[in-house]
Amino acid sequence: MTSSDVDGVFEVEKNCFEHYWSKGEFEKEMKNDVANYLVAEIDKKIVGYVGIWFIAGEGHITNVAVHSDFRGQKIGDELIKHLVKKCKENHIFAMTLEVRVSNVVAQNLYKKYGFKLAGIRKEYYSDNKEDAMIMWSQLKEV
Repeated sequence: MTSSDVDGVFEVEKNCFEHYWSKGEFEKEMKNDVANYLVAEIDKKIVGYVGIWFIAGEGHITNVAVHSDFRGQKIGDELIKHLVKKCKENHIFAMTLEVRVSNVVAQNLYKKYGFKLAGIRKEYYSDNKEDAMIMWSQLKEV
């Protein structure tokens, strides 16, 4: 992701989440040394993105989003696949994330890439006090 992608990423973010990150938060992420973002484009339009922080030899996935008009096309799958590749290229072999307990579609995608339940964060999401599943994946070294 480059600074020119921020507007498109923000549009995807607004489409996907009721409580979404501000455009300014994405602009801050562009200056964050530990943040890495990948975007998915169709016909030069950003239709999805994924973010991860590389901290202390681990990858913490911060965001995964695919615009509702483009779901069901394996875009999320491709984003995660490329993210795993980026982690390995950076010698990151452990990844973690939080996901809503109600988001079974996302959980199944993460399980496909070896993520396993590690715990529950009670009332993690401020909008509705929903619990978050903490998931971890140990990647095979290249």
